Amino acid sequence: MKIIALEKDLPGVSDSRFTDEILKEEAARGWQLHQSGVIRELYFRADRNAAVLMLECASVDEARAVLSTLPLVKQKLIDFDVIPLVAYPGFARLFQDP
Repeated sequence: MKIIALEKDLPGVSDSRFTDEILKEEAARGWQLHQSGVIRELYFRADRNAAVLMLECASVDEARAVLSTLPLVKQKLIDFDVIPLVAYPGFARLFQDP
């Protein structure tokens, strides 16, 4: 199942808590998940500093479990909105008999 994860800020978290060390750990964990095929694509939004991840997981629960292994999530510096996706069904209309 394709799942999109949109990073969201948590209230009361100051920028000073995002140290070089934890950001390096985050990048390393992201790399591991990408290499394992769980993170299929990883972006930052162009309009603000927030990650957008495309995940391949069996369920939303699995996606949440995977995201919980990220150091920034573990340290409660960020969280994610997790959105399951399905293929667009509208194309079938093009091939239906009237």
